[in-house]
Amino acid sequence: MSTTRHLVNRRRRLAHAGAARPATQAPPERGRRAANSPQPKSGSEGRPSKGKTGSEARPLKLRAGSDAVAPPASPARPRLGGSAGSSAREAFRVLRRSVRAPVVLCVLIVLLGAFAALAVTRADALRSDPAARNAALTDPARTSEVKGQTAKAVAALFSYNYADPAPADKAASTLLTGTAVQQHRDMLATVRSQAKDQKLVLTTTVTDSGVEMIDGSRARVLVYADQSSTRTSGKKPETSYAAAMFAVDVVRGSGSTWRISGIDTFGQGS
Repeated sequence: MSTTRHLVNRRRRLAHAGAARPATQAPPERGRRAANSPQPKSGSEGRPSKGKTGSEARPLKLRAGSDAVAPPASPARPRLGGSAGSSAREAFRVLRRSVRAPVVLCVLIVLLGAFAALAVTRADALRSDPAARNAALTDPARTSEVKGQTAKAVAALFSYNYADPAPADKAASTLLTGTAVQQHRDMLATVRSQAKDQKLVLTTTVTDSGVEMIDGSRARVLVYADQSSTRTSGKKPETSYAAAMFAVDVVRGSGSTWRISGIDTFGQGS
């Protein structure tokens, strides 16, 4: 009974394999012998006769790779290829860019707005800073003008010749204004009072100066000067030297003329 079941199963598998193969391919030799062999009849005992030998008397064993039918392969997952796949990928990229563009634009608008607000705030802070209004740091031409006129004014105002006081008087009337008029008068009071008796000649030379601040029509200048005082009343002229450091406040009058409006000797007196 076991042999009969194996033969029947074998015929079914061979029939299925033959239908799957091309029509031009001949069926294997073993399959033809098995198909032509007579099917044993089942008896009361259900066993084949003892006189038969060979393949009909023994159970058949299928060897892998000979007559076995391979199981059907699992269906592959469909993939997009060719122009259809490229079109789908390109459409996805366009969609992603179209979604991303408004977000990027919004972020840029926010950043530009924040930058503009920061710039306005910084500009107001700079304009309110006194250093930002100091033209001595940003206007070389104006700084040079103030420095040159102040040096000439100091040299003329603090020089005096007993024999010719007119230049000193003219400088005081044209180059001084405000509180500097009285300050200059007090500082040169002793020189004027002793000039005739001692035949005094006072000479002031500006050795260096620096513009501290220029704010519109006002400025402040630090002055370094050398002074020489010569007395010729005795048998032999006597000359003494001194150095001076002070600051002057200047204002611009009519035109481009700068006049001294204040004198700061830093508590050194006259």
